Amino acid sequence: METTRHFVATVYVVNDGAVALHNHDKLGMWLPPGGHVDRDELPHEAAGREVREELGRDVELLAPREGISSLTVESIPQPQHFLLEDINTCDGAVGHQHIDFVFYGRVDDRRIDPEPGEAGREAWEWFDAAQLRAEPDRLEPDVIEIGLQAIEAVSATR
Repeated sequence: METTRHFVATVYVVNDGAVALHNHDKLGMWLPPGGHVDRDELPHEAAGREVREELGRDVELLAPREGISSLTVESIPQPQHFLLEDINTCDGAVGHQHIDFVFYGRVDDRRIDPEPGEAGREAWEWFDAAQLRAEPDRLEPDVIEIGLQAIEAVSATR
C-alpha cells in the first residue's frame, strides 16, 4: 500500500495559562485548531487561517524568523515542532500521514466564535497545565506534552 502524505498546520492557542482544544469528530480525539495547508499557502498562513476558521480569532504566532534572505530566498516564520503523524493504518501498514507544522500562538481572551461548518463553541475547552496533566485517559500524550510546552513558552513572553 502506498502511503499518502499531506502538509498540515496546527496551532496550540494559549490564553492566560490555558490552551484551547476541541473534541475532533472524525479522529475521536482532543486536538488544537489546525488543518491542511492549501496549495497557495505557506504553513504560518495556514496556521492563522485555521485559527480564524475554528476559533473565530486572529492569533499572534510565536514563530521565530531567521534573517536569511537574498534576491530569491526569504525566511518564513518557523514552527515550534515539525511532526510526522500516522492518520490511518490498515493491517499494520500506514495509509495516510500528516506532515505537521506545529505553532504556538496567543490570543487576548477566550471567546470562541467558529465559522459555519466548523465545530461549535461547545466542542471547545480551555485546559490549563494542571488539567492537561490530569487528563491522560482523555488526551493523547503528545497533545499534553506540546500543550504544556506551549503554555510555558507563551507565558515566558509576557
